[in-house]
Amino acid sequence: MTSPRFVQLHREDSAALSDELAQGLLGEPASVAPKFLYDALGSRLFDAITELPEYYPTRTERVIFARHAPEMAALTGRGRTLIDLGAGSGEKAARLFPVFEPLRYVAIDISVTYLRDALASLQRRYPDIEMVGVGADFSTALTLPPEAGGGERLLFYPGSSIGNFTPSEALRFLRQARTAAGSGGALLVGVDLVKPKAVLELAYDDPLGVTAAFNLNLLRRLNTLLGCDAGIDDFEHVALFNEAQGRIEMHLQARRSLTLRWSGGERTLAAGERIHTENSYKYTLDGFDRLLHEAGFARTTRWTDERDWFAVFLAA
Repeated sequence: MTSPRFVQLHREDSAALSDELAQGLLGEPASVAPKFLYDALGSRLFDAITELPEYYPTRTERVIFARHAPEMAALTGRGRTLIDLGAGSGEKAARLFPVFEPLRYVAIDISVTYLRDALASLQRRYPDIEMVGVGADFSTALTLPPEAGGGERLLFYPGSSIGNFTPSEALRFLRQARTAAGSGGALLVGVDLVKPKAVLELAYDDPLGVTAAFNLNLLRRLNTLLGCDAGIDDFEHVALFNEAQGRIEMHLQARRSLTLRWSGGERTLAAGERIHTENSYKYTLDGFDRLLHEAGFARTTRWTDERDWFAVFLAA
């Protein structure tokens, strides 16, 4: 059996990360980029979130692929290089292997350790597919290494992760995806749609507290990367739907007045003050279709569930 190759483009620069975190905490309001949620533990917690009954996106998207994957594969053609953006465990892509029959699977994720373990497991299960792992942060720029290979590419970006970008950032990312797909390439992207506020908020604040643990784990990252003194018991998880912005917001809210201190800086938070940790924008079907065309894709096809809660777009 061939072992997966691994290319590490993303290398943590401790000084740069510390500076980015400090600038975020000193901002108004205080914020931390969502990419910091995904260390090895954060990635595993997110996998657990996707199994929760309240978290409909993964389950609903899975049904869409189960029903329509053959039609999608007929439109894209089989035997492509499947490039999985934010691969995590790779399980979403693996469910498509029997239908899309990729010659090469390129898994890209910021969490290098988690990606290495996940890809080794997938290679054992699918020994005939060439596999390449790329440790990369594509939140600011999507760049594929030569090891991603040539031929026709299908970029795979499931799970509504596109919603973590603001609309202007999403447009920039989609333009980069169009370039990365290359001539004859395509993008398969999952998009969460606007729906009742109660449904949205429950999906991001589950009764078991798994999403809360995922968000609170960010405080451990602050302590490790910034040398901060954040106490997990001093914060609580808050998730709310900002109707004016059309997005779910996640925050860490101070339970009491406190001061976060690190080498070279500090930030005082009043009781109830928040650190903004993530956005998840929700789209209408026509709104996202317009965004894809603005990004330069010529043809789009979309599939939804029976409630129009979630959509998968194929953009060529």
